[in-house]
Parts: sequence; structure tokens; C-alpha cells
Amino acid sequence: MTRLSPQTLGSLPKTVRRPSYERAGLKPGIVHLGLGAFARAHLCEYTDDALEHAFGAWGIIGASLQRPDQRDRLKPQGGLYSFLKRAPDGPQMRIIGSVLDVLVAPENPAALVTRLAAAETRIVSLTVTEKGYCHDPATGRLRQDHPDIVHDLEHPDAPRSAIGLIVAALKLRKAEGLAPFTALSCDNLPHNGKVLRGLVRDFAALQDDTLAAWIEANGAFPATMVDRIVPATTDADIAEAAGLLGVEDAAPVIGEPFRQWAVEDRFASGRPAWDEVGAQMVSEVAPFEFMKLRMLNGAHSSLAYLGYLSGHETVAEASGDPVLARFLQGLWAEIIPTVPAPQGVDLTDYAGALLTRFHNPAIRHRTWQIAMDGSQKLPQRLLGTIRERLKAGAPIDHLALGVAAWMRYVTGTDETGTVIDVRDPLAGEFARIATQAGRNAQALSSGLLGIEAIFGSDLPRETAFTKAVARQLDSLFSQGAKATAAALAA
Repeated sequence: MTRLSPQTLGSLPKTVRRPSYERAGLKPGIVHLGLGAFARAHLCEYTDDALEHAFGAWGIIGASLQRPDQRDRLKPQGGLYSFLKRAPDGPQMRIIGSVLDVLVAPENPAALVTRLAAAETRIVSLTVTEKGYCHDPATGRLRQDHPDIVHDLEHPDAPRSAIGLIVAALKLRKAEGLAPFTALSCDNLPHNGKVLRGLVRDFAALQDDTLAAWIEANGAFPATMVDRIVPATTDADIAEAAGLLGVEDAAPVIGEPFRQWAVEDRFASGRPAWDEVGAQMVSEVAPFEFMKLRMLNGAHSSLAYLGYLSGHETVAEASGDPVLARFLQGLWAEIIPTVPAPQGVDLTDYAGALLTRFHNPAIRHRTWQIAMDGSQKLPQRLLGTIRERLKAGAPIDHLALGVAAWMRYVTGTDETGTVIDVRDPLAGEFARIATQAGRNAQALSSGLLGIEAIFGSDLPRETAFTKAVARQLDSLFSQGAKATAAALAA
């Protein structure tokens, strides 16, 4: 089959939306680190829309920090790819044209640093997941012992971490008399702009105090809150995209119609007209970010672990299970009192909208995918809420079940005895603890709660928390996920 490319755009069916701007004249202005499916379904689409509204030099150069896969898929297509939005009433298809090229950092880190440092690069954005920040999630500080940070300090001209790359480029810009670019985190981290600023400053200070001071004085690190469900693309999705396009697309992305982006409007050298195409440019992102992390992401993680253990492959299946839907309602009842509502938002209505999104049968968002990297996600998504509830003397039964379900999941074996592919930076540590504890809930919970990088030093001393988690974990072992959730609802 013919490949999607600038030459085949004209042959696509009229039902497929394609860029309305003159793409041949598009110049780069953004470099995006971590050009995965989520970035291409969010940042790249917003930028595509902004280019249609007000054309400017805001093309995107993507950068893969580990593998060449994305480059190898997109380069033969001139950076073009399709975005298949799965709505309950049928699919919607469009072509995104904002990506101009993709670099692969391990192949030539110096070339990527040069691109980041170029005068035309005005924004460097990131979706590298929580673990890509090489930080301690419990404190938000740079992990100087992280292998990538150790490497980048020893090899400053060939960095491999996102933080190392950004600092290397800023150092070069300072030497050349250029202002810093805007560093824009699009990852689900609380206060992601502040965290990124601190990590960049800390890394720079390990090399050069004057560089750190220059970045602190002149850099721009806006906080953002991004929201869209983007499942991993499957072979079936690729086949469906080809059927709708009439040409082969090696890099389609799949997502829900809903999208949200709140961005602090603090940019060093301008930005695309994102505000004209639906982005919320605000003075303070924290209320939106806080609401999403606790209500959407906290519920997503809890549902992923309980859903997977209950035999549900997708979020739609899990949230459609009446027992787990009742669990979600109870979970949100515990979360909502800890969330200050952003202006104009009713949190009960927001919870209802989340459940509707979860129910979308056209989105196959795998529980296994959401369950990845729980050690990085739990501190932001659940543990902060638990701390506030404990301080207030409020019940934490549903929150504790979410944590216990994670513990049951990371043992590496499901309720049928099938091996779970646990993907997490601490998977080896989990396996060691699980092997020692066996099915002893008290031993397993104590062992996992002892991982200070996840739970800090305070939560293991909170008896109300440790007892609640051990009790729910014991029920998960003896009764199973669905029965445990059902008993909680009763």
C-alpha cells in the first residue's frame, strides 16, 4: 500500500481533515523531547490548530531520547501522521502536519543540543513521563545518583537525560549571548514548571554556579495541566487507519475527542496562538493541575490496578463494571474534600464527566498501560490525598484500597496465577519484597511501605494508614479484587 506523505495528501478521502496552511513554508520553533503518542495527540494537535489560525514559525522538531522507532516511522512520511479520535458515535480522522523532523538523541546527542541551542528554538517542551525527570518523587529534588545524571555530569557534551540536554543547550545559548528558551513540561507532575525549573537549576549548579544563576534569573518554566486519554496504538488501530485513509500510516495516534490544556502564560520568546484554539492560558495552573491529578489520575490508577486484577483489560470495561463504578464514586467522595475547585468548576459534575469519559467504549485504554510506573505515580496521585485525609481524621478506605491494589499488582502474579508484566523502575525491588513476603499481607505491605522514595518517612508511621492498607491487601489475597471492592461499597 502507498505510504502517507506530503505527496499523497491530495489523494486522501474528503472526510479526512488535513492541514489548511502551506506546510512547505513552515519553519521550526519548538523542539519536543519525548515525541510519543501523548504529545502527538495533544501538543502537536493544538499546534496544528494554532498554525491554521495564525501561521508562524512554530513547526515542531521531535526528539526521541532512547530509540529510533518514532523517527523511522515518521521520516518516510515527512513528519505527517493521522490522528484517529474515537467517539461513541464513530471515528473522526485528521492529519497532523506540525511535526517537521525527528532526531534521535543516542545517535547524535551533540546534534540535538545544537538544535535546542539554535536561535530559532523558542520553546523546548517535554513529555518524558515522571521517571524521565531523574528526580525523587517524594521531594521533587534531582537525584544526583541517578545513572543518567551521573553520566551527564561526566559527559556534558553527550547528555542522555532530558535535564542534561536542556542544561547543555542553555549553557551554549548563554555562551553565544542568546536568551534562554521557554522550557515547557507537559508531563503529569504536580507543579511541573516549578519542578523542572528546580531540576534544571540544580543540575546547572553542579557544573557552574553562574549558569544556574543566569537560568534562574532569565529562564521561563510555565506550569501546564494536560488532559486527554491516549491509548497505546495497536496493530488493529494501524489497520483501521489505513482503511480510513486509503494509504499506509506507520505512526497513527488514537485518542478521545475530549482535550484540555491549561498553561501559565509566561513565555520567554512568544508562543503559538494556542489560546485561540481551545487552550486555557491562565495566571495559575495549580488548581486545574491539582484537580486533575487527584480526581482523574488518582481514580485512573486505582481503577487500573483493581480493574486488571478483576480481569478487565480496558478502562471502559473496568468502569462499566457496576462494582468498580461504585468504588469510583466512593473514591471521589474521599478525594473531593481535599480539592479546591478551580473557578467555574463544580467538582461533582467533573467527577460525572470523568466517569462518562472512562465509559467511552471506543477508547481501548488498557489497565496494564495505566498501571505502569506506579512508584512514580502514587506519590502525586494518591498519597498526598491520603496525607490530608489522615490529618483531618477523615476515612481513607477507598484510597487505602487503591494503594493495596497496587501492592497486590506488583507481586507479579494475578488472581489466576498468571504472571503480570510489571513495568516500573523499582520492579526488581518489588519482586524481592514479594518473594520474601509471599501472601502474607502484613509482611508485604510493611516491606513496600518501607520504600521511602515512594511513601516518605511519615506514612509508614501512620497507624490508621498502615492498618487500612494491610486489611485491604489481606482481603485482596483472600477474597479477590471484585469481592473486596464490593464489600467496601456495602
